[in-house]
Amino acid sequence: MHPEVKTLIDHYNFKPLPVEGTLFTSTYRSQKEFVGGNPFGTAMIGLYCDEPYSVSLFHRLPVDEVWHFYGGDPLRLVLLHPDGSTSEVIMGSDPLKGYLVQFVISAGVWQAGHVLPGGKYSLFGCTMAPGFTDAMFEGGTYEQLIQQYPERTEDIRLLSCKTEETHMPRGFAS
Repeated sequence: MHPEVKTLIDHYNFKPLPVEGTLFTSTYRSQKEFVGGNPFGTAMIGLYCDEPYSVSLFHRLPVDEVWHFYGGDPLRLVLLHPDGSTSEVIMGSDPLKGYLVQFVISAGVWQAGHVLPGGKYSLFGCTMAPGFTDAMFEGGTYEQLIQQYPERTEDIRLLSCKTEETHMPRGFAS
């Protein structure tokens, strides 16, 4: 493990996010809640790296998610849109190279992410309002995604969830 990665993991006390695979730490959960107990807003910090292996496997959420790039090497987000189109976004600290420092993933878009090849790590954050709950997470499997997005076969093969693991453990995000 690269020393910088170990220092970041220790500093933020990163743990693997169930199903999805990202190393993360929750940094904010609103004290105010909607009827039913869902928080008004949430925030987290995440880390992509090769050692230990940390990526975001394909998943979608029913609300928009705001991404923020904080440091390290650029990361790549792969997006599979409900209309069948696909796109990708590179986030990084150098906007003059076309990297984005902030990006919004719209509700209902399948998303996956990883540090760019050759990079040591990517440090980023995500905020949501309404806030994240385990019930809103839906993981995407190879079988589920390949039919609608065959042009992303390689990404789907590498970044799809296991068939038996497509939902967060109940009570995880409370």
